[in-house]
Amino acid sequence: MRLSGIHHVTAVSADARANRRFYTGVLGMRLVKRSVNQDDVRAYHLFYGDAAGSPGTDLTFFDWKMPRERRGTRSVSRTHLRVQGRAALEWWAERMGDLAARGALPAVGPLEERDGRLTLEFEDPEGQRLALVDDGGRGEPPVTWPESPVPPAHQIRGLGPVVLSVPMLSPTDAMLTDVLGLRLAREYPNPENPREAVRVYEMGEGGAHAELHVAVQPELRPARLGAGGVHHLALRAPTEDDYHAWTERLNRLGIPNSGEIDRFYFRSLYFREPNGILFEIATDGPGFAVDEDPSRLGEALALPPFLEPRRAEIVGALEPLD
Repeated sequence: MRLSGIHHVTAVSADARANRRFYTGVLGMRLVKRSVNQDDVRAYHLFYGDAAGSPGTDLTFFDWKMPRERRGTRSVSRTHLRVQGRAALEWWAERMGDLAARGALPAVGPLEERDGRLTLEFEDPEGQRLALVDDGGRGEPPVTWPESPVPPAHQIRGLGPVVLSVPMLSPTDAMLTDVLGLRLAREYPNPENPREAVRVYEMGEGGAHAELHVAVQPELRPARLGAGGVHHLALRAPTEDDYHAWTERLNRLGIPNSGEIDRFYFRSLYFREPNGILFEIATDGPGFAVDEDPSRLGEALALPPFLEPRRAEIVGALEPLD
Protein backbone atom coordinates (compact mmCIF):
# COMPACT_ATOMS: atom_id res chain seq x y z
CA MET A 1 0.00 0.00 0.00
CA ARG A 2 1.83 3.06 -1.29
CA LEU A 3 1.51 6.74 -2.08
CA SER A 4 4.20 7.65 -4.60
CA GLY A 5 3.72 11.41 -4.91
CA ILE A 6 1.30 14.12 -5.91
CA HIS A 7 -1.18 13.06 -8.60
CA HIS A 8 -2.91 16.37 -9.39
CA VAL A 9 -4.12 19.63 -7.89
CA THR A 10 -7.60 20.92 -8.72
CA ALA A 11 -8.30 24.64 -8.45
CA VAL A 12 -11.07 27.09 -9.39
CA SER A 13 -11.25 29.53 -12.28
CA ALA A 14 -14.10 31.93 -13.05
CA ASP A 15 -12.88 32.52 -16.61
CA ALA A 16 -12.19 29.30 -18.53
CA ARG A 17 -11.09 31.00 -21.75
CA ALA A 18 -8.54 33.25 -20.03
CA ASN A 19 -7.45 30.30 -17.90
CA ARG A 20 -6.70 28.28 -21.02
CA ARG A 21 -4.77 31.15 -22.59
CA PHE A 22 -2.56 31.52 -19.52
CA TYR A 23 -1.76 27.88 -18.81
CA THR A 24 -1.11 26.93 -22.43
CA GLY A 25 0.18 30.24 -23.84
CA VAL A 26 2.22 31.52 -20.90
CA LEU A 27 3.12 28.44 -18.86
CA GLY A 28 3.33 26.26 -21.97
CA MET A 29 1.40 23.34 -20.50
CA ARG A 30 -0.76 21.20 -22.76
CA LEU A 31 -4.53 21.10 -22.34
CA VAL A 32 -4.71 17.31 -22.17
CA LYS A 33 -8.38 16.86 -21.32
CA ARG A 34 -11.32 19.15 -22.00
CA SER A 35 -14.18 17.71 -19.99
CA VAL A 36 -16.79 18.71 -17.41
CA ASN A 37 -17.08 18.43 -13.67
CA GLN A 38 -18.74 15.04 -13.33
CA ASP A 39 -20.75 16.25 -10.32
CA ASP A 40 -21.69 19.62 -11.90
CA VAL A 41 -21.84 19.22 -15.68
CA ARG A 42 -22.55 22.94 -16.18
CA ALA A 43 -18.85 23.57 -15.48
CA TYR A 44 -15.78 22.69 -17.52
CA HIS A 45 -13.08 20.57 -15.95
CA LEU A 46 -9.82 21.46 -17.69
CA PHE A 47 -6.62 19.42 -17.21
CA TYR A 48 -3.17 20.86 -18.03
CA GLY A 49 -0.04 18.73 -17.91
CA ASP A 50 2.87 17.43 -19.94
CA ALA A 51 2.27 16.25 -23.51
CA ALA A 52 0.79 12.94 -22.31
CA GLY A 53 -1.01 14.17 -19.20
CA SER A 54 1.23 11.91 -17.15
CA PRO A 55 0.20 11.32 -13.53
CA GLY A 56 1.91 13.89 -11.34
CA THR A 57 1.93 16.63 -14.00
CA ASP A 58 -1.71 17.74 -13.97
CA LEU A 59 -2.98 21.07 -12.71
CA THR A 60 -6.74 21.05 -13.22
CA PHE A 61 -9.51 23.64 -12.96
CA PHE A 62 -13.24 23.69 -12.33
CA ASP A 63 -14.87 26.54 -14.25
CA TRP A 64 -17.09 28.00 -11.53
CA LYS A 65 -18.36 31.59 -11.71
CA MET A 66 -17.36 32.49 -8.16
CA PRO A 67 -15.89 35.57 -6.49
CA ARG A 68 -12.18 35.51 -5.72
CA GLU A 69 -10.98 33.21 -2.97
CA ARG A 70 -10.79 34.70 0.51
CA ARG A 71 -7.32 33.67 1.52
CA GLY A 72 -6.71 32.09 4.87
CA THR A 73 -5.86 28.93 6.71
CA ARG A 74 -7.40 25.46 6.35
CA SER A 75 -6.42 25.54 2.69
CA VAL A 76 -3.82 24.84 0.03
CA SER A 77 -1.88 28.09 -0.05
CA ARG A 78 0.59 27.49 -2.91
CA THR A 79 1.27 24.92 -5.61
CA HIS A 80 4.79 24.43 -6.97
CA LEU A 81 5.58 23.45 -10.55
CA ARG A 82 8.88 21.72 -11.26
CA VAL A 83 11.54 22.77 -13.74
CA GLN A 84 15.15 21.67 -13.97
CA GLY A 85 18.16 23.85 -13.28
CA ARG A 86 19.10 27.47 -12.69
CA ALA A 87 19.07 28.29 -16.40
CA ALA A 88 15.40 27.29 -16.63
CA LEU A 89 14.47 29.38 -13.61
CA GLU A 90 16.39 32.39 -14.88
CA TRP A 91 14.55 32.07 -18.20
CA TRP A 92 11.23 31.95 -16.35
CA ALA A 93 12.14 34.87 -14.10
CA GLU A 94 12.72 37.04 -17.17
CA ARG A 95 9.53 35.82 -18.85
CA MET A 96 7.31 36.35 -15.82
CA GLY A 97 8.98 39.64 -14.92
CA ASP A 98 8.21 41.01 -18.40
CA LEU A 99 4.56 39.99 -18.05
CA ALA A 100 4.31 41.60 -14.60
CA ALA A 101 5.89 44.81 -15.90
CA ARG A 102 3.20 44.98 -18.59
CA GLY A 103 0.44 44.44 -16.03
CA ALA A 104 -0.45 41.00 -17.38
CA LEU A 105 0.40 39.33 -14.06
CA PRO A 106 0.41 40.30 -10.41
CA ALA A 107 3.86 40.97 -8.98
CA VAL A 108 6.40 38.18 -9.42
CA GLY A 109 8.67 37.35 -6.50
CA PRO A 110 12.46 37.34 -6.63
CA LEU A 111 14.40 34.26 -7.63
CA GLU A 112 15.53 32.91 -4.27
CA GLU A 113 16.47 29.76 -2.43
CA ARG A 114 13.77 28.20 -0.29
CA ASP A 115 14.11 24.87 1.50
CA GLY A 116 17.42 24.37 -0.29
CA ARG A 117 15.90 24.79 -3.78
CA LEU A 118 15.90 27.72 -6.16
CA THR A 119 12.32 29.01 -6.33
CA LEU A 120 10.30 31.67 -8.17
CA GLU A 121 6.90 32.57 -6.70
CA PHE A 122 4.15 34.18 -8.77
CA GLU A 123 0.38 34.30 -9.22
CA ASP A 124 -1.80 33.70 -12.24
CA PRO A 125 -4.17 36.49 -13.38
CA GLU A 126 -6.87 35.28 -10.96
CA GLY A 127 -4.51 35.19 -7.99
CA GLN A 128 -3.80 31.45 -7.99
CA ARG A 129 -0.61 31.20 -5.91
CA LEU A 130 2.06 29.23 -7.75
CA ALA A 131 5.83 28.80 -7.74
CA LEU A 132 8.43 27.33 -10.06
CA VAL A 133 11.05 25.22 -8.31
CA ASP A 134 14.23 23.46 -9.41
CA ASP A 135 13.67 19.74 -8.85
CA GLY A 136 17.28 18.78 -9.53
CA GLY A 137 16.14 16.38 -12.23
CA ARG A 138 14.37 14.08 -9.76
CA GLY A 139 11.01 12.50 -10.48
CA GLU A 140 9.78 10.86 -13.63
CA PRO A 141 10.92 12.68 -16.78
CA PRO A 142 8.03 14.52 -18.46
CA VAL A 143 6.85 14.09 -22.03
CA THR A 144 7.74 17.41 -23.65
CA TRP A 145 5.11 19.11 -25.80
CA PRO A 146 6.45 20.08 -29.24
CA GLU A 147 3.79 22.79 -29.70
CA SER A 148 4.54 24.52 -26.40
CA PRO A 149 5.74 28.14 -26.60
CA VAL A 150 8.29 27.19 -23.94
CA PRO A 151 11.57 25.58 -25.11
CA PRO A 152 11.78 21.88 -24.20
CA ALA A 153 14.64 22.39 -21.72
CA HIS A 154 12.56 24.92 -19.75
CA GLN A 155 9.14 23.24 -19.88
CA ILE A 156 7.31 22.46 -16.67
CA ARG A 157 8.19 18.92 -15.60
CA GLY A 158 5.21 18.35 -13.29
CA LEU A 159 3.81 19.24 -9.92
CA GLY A 160 6.13 20.04 -7.06
CA PRO A 161 5.51 20.59 -3.36
CA VAL A 162 2.02 21.62 -2.30
CA VAL A 163 1.89 24.01 0.67
CA LEU A 164 -0.91 23.56 3.22
CA SER A 165 -1.93 26.21 5.75
CA VAL A 166 -3.45 24.87 8.97
CA PRO A 167 -4.29 26.52 12.32
CA MET A 168 -3.10 23.50 14.35
CA LEU A 169 -0.32 21.09 13.44
CA SER A 170 -1.05 18.02 15.56
CA PRO A 171 -4.24 16.71 13.87
CA THR A 172 -2.85 17.22 10.35
CA ASP A 173 0.48 15.67 11.39
CA ALA A 174 -1.35 12.62 12.72
CA MET A 175 -3.30 12.23 9.47
CA LEU A 176 -0.20 12.57 7.30
CA THR A 177 2.05 10.28 9.33
CA ASP A 178 -0.14 7.79 11.21
CA VAL A 179 -2.83 7.34 8.56
CA LEU A 180 -1.19 8.11 5.20
CA GLY A 181 2.32 6.95 6.06
CA LEU A 182 4.18 10.13 5.13
CA ARG A 183 7.36 10.91 7.05
CA LEU A 184 8.43 14.24 8.53
CA ALA A 185 11.68 14.92 6.68
CA ARG A 186 12.80 18.41 7.76
CA GLU A 187 11.77 21.96 8.53
CA TYR A 188 12.58 25.40 7.12
CA PRO A 189 11.67 28.96 8.18
CA ASN A 190 8.29 30.28 7.11
CA PRO A 191 8.97 33.47 5.09
CA GLU A 192 5.66 34.92 6.34
CA ASN A 193 6.50 34.13 9.98
CA PRO A 194 10.18 33.21 10.57
CA ARG A 195 9.37 32.19 14.15
CA GLU A 196 7.28 29.28 12.88
CA ALA A 197 8.83 26.53 10.78
CA VAL A 198 7.26 24.93 7.71
CA ARG A 199 7.28 21.13 8.06
CA VAL A 200 8.13 18.99 5.03
CA TYR A 201 6.43 15.59 4.73
CA GLU A 202 7.62 13.06 2.15
CA MET A 203 6.03 10.20 0.22
CA GLY A 204 7.78 7.34 -1.53
CA GLU A 205 11.40 8.09 -2.31
CA GLY A 206 10.94 11.78 -1.61
CA GLY A 207 11.86 14.66 -3.88
CA ALA A 208 9.99 17.77 -4.93
CA HIS A 209 7.32 15.70 -6.71
CA ALA A 210 6.45 13.83 -3.51
CA GLU A 211 6.26 16.46 -0.76
CA LEU A 212 3.61 18.26 1.26
CA HIS A 213 4.75 21.39 3.12
CA VAL A 214 2.67 22.36 6.16
CA ALA A 215 2.64 25.93 7.52
CA VAL A 216 0.94 26.53 10.88
CA GLN A 217 -0.92 29.86 10.76
CA PRO A 218 -3.44 30.16 13.61
CA GLU A 219 -3.56 33.94 13.18
CA LEU A 220 -5.38 33.62 9.85
CA ARG A 221 -9.13 33.26 9.46
CA PRO A 222 -10.36 30.22 7.52
CA ALA A 223 -10.14 30.48 3.75
CA ARG A 224 -13.28 30.67 1.65
CA LEU A 225 -13.16 28.85 -1.68
CA GLY A 226 -13.35 30.97 -4.81
CA ALA A 227 -11.61 31.79 -8.07
CA GLY A 228 -7.87 31.62 -7.57
CA GLY A 229 -8.20 29.04 -4.80
CA VAL A 230 -7.57 25.28 -4.64
CA HIS A 231 -10.47 22.84 -4.30
CA HIS A 232 -8.46 19.70 -3.49
CA LEU A 233 -5.16 17.91 -3.92
CA ALA A 234 -4.73 14.33 -5.01
CA LEU A 235 -2.03 11.81 -4.07
CA ARG A 236 -0.89 8.94 -6.30
CA ALA A 237 -1.84 5.33 -5.69
CA PRO A 238 0.34 3.64 -8.31
CA THR A 239 -1.80 0.51 -8.68
CA GLU A 240 -5.41 -0.57 -8.33
CA ASP A 241 -4.37 -2.82 -5.44
CA ASP A 242 -2.88 0.18 -3.62
CA TYR A 243 -6.07 2.16 -4.24
CA HIS A 244 -8.35 -0.55 -2.85
CA ALA A 245 -6.05 -0.97 0.15
CA TRP A 246 -6.37 2.74 0.95
CA THR A 247 -10.15 2.46 0.83
CA GLU A 248 -10.04 -0.46 3.24
CA ARG A 249 -7.65 1.42 5.54
CA LEU A 250 -9.75 4.58 5.75
CA ASN A 251 -12.86 2.54 6.44
CA ARG A 252 -11.13 0.42 9.06
CA LEU A 253 -9.91 3.56 10.85
CA GLY A 254 -13.38 5.10 10.73
CA ILE A 255 -12.30 8.06 8.56
CA PRO A 256 -15.29 9.45 6.62
CA ASN A 257 -14.73 9.21 2.88
CA SER A 258 -16.51 9.24 -0.46
CA GLY A 259 -16.07 5.59 -1.17
CA GLU A 260 -14.51 4.49 -4.43
CA ILE A 261 -15.50 6.60 -7.46
CA ASP A 262 -14.70 5.74 -11.06
CA ARG A 263 -13.75 8.99 -12.84
CA PHE A 264 -13.08 6.98 -16.03
CA TYR A 265 -9.58 8.50 -16.50
CA PHE A 266 -8.58 7.42 -12.97
CA ARG A 267 -10.21 6.10 -9.81
CA SER A 268 -10.82 8.48 -6.91
CA LEU A 269 -11.26 8.35 -3.15
CA TYR A 270 -11.97 11.60 -1.27
CA PHE A 271 -11.66 12.52 2.41
CA ARG A 272 -10.79 15.55 4.54
CA GLU A 273 -7.87 15.86 6.89
CA PRO A 274 -8.84 17.15 10.37
CA ASN A 275 -8.27 20.84 9.55
CA GLY A 276 -10.72 20.56 6.66
CA ILE A 277 -8.51 20.36 3.55
CA LEU A 278 -9.96 18.02 0.92
CA PHE A 279 -7.66 15.17 -0.15
CA GLU A 280 -8.07 12.62 -2.91
CA ILE A 281 -6.25 9.36 -3.54
CA ALA A 282 -6.17 8.69 -7.29
CA THR A 283 -4.87 5.87 -9.45
CA ASP A 284 -2.27 6.38 -12.17
CA GLY A 285 -4.47 4.78 -14.80
CA PRO A 286 -6.11 4.20 -17.14
CA GLY A 287 -5.11 7.71 -18.28
CA PHE A 288 -6.33 10.38 -20.68
CA ALA A 289 -5.71 8.42 -23.88
CA VAL A 290 -8.43 5.91 -22.98
CA ASP A 291 -10.93 7.84 -25.15
CA GLU A 292 -8.78 10.10 -27.35
CA ASP A 293 -5.89 9.73 -29.75
CA PRO A 294 -2.77 10.83 -27.84
CA SER A 295 -1.97 13.28 -30.64
CA ARG A 296 -5.39 14.98 -30.26
CA LEU A 297 -5.72 15.21 -26.49
CA GLY A 298 -7.78 18.14 -25.27
CA GLU A 299 -8.96 19.31 -28.68
CA ALA A 300 -12.62 18.32 -28.25
CA LEU A 301 -14.99 17.92 -25.34
CA ALA A 302 -14.49 14.46 -23.83
CA LEU A 303 -17.19 12.91 -21.67
CA PRO A 304 -17.07 9.69 -19.65
CA PRO A 305 -19.44 7.01 -20.96
CA PHE A 306 -22.11 7.64 -18.34
CA LEU A 307 -22.44 11.27 -19.49
CA GLU A 308 -22.23 10.62 -23.23
CA PRO A 309 -26.03 10.28 -23.66
CA ARG A 310 -26.36 13.86 -22.34
CA ARG A 311 -23.76 15.34 -24.73
CA ALA A 312 -26.16 17.69 -26.59
CA GLU A 313 -27.57 19.05 -23.32
CA ILE A 314 -24.10 19.49 -21.78
CA VAL A 315 -22.54 21.14 -24.82
CA GLY A 316 -25.49 23.49 -25.16
CA ALA A 317 -25.01 24.80 -21.61
CA LEU A 318 -21.24 25.43 -21.91
CA GLU A 319 -19.65 28.64 -23.13
CA PRO A 320 -17.28 28.17 -26.09
CA LEU A 321 -13.72 27.65 -24.90
CA ASP A 322 -11.93 28.58 -28.13
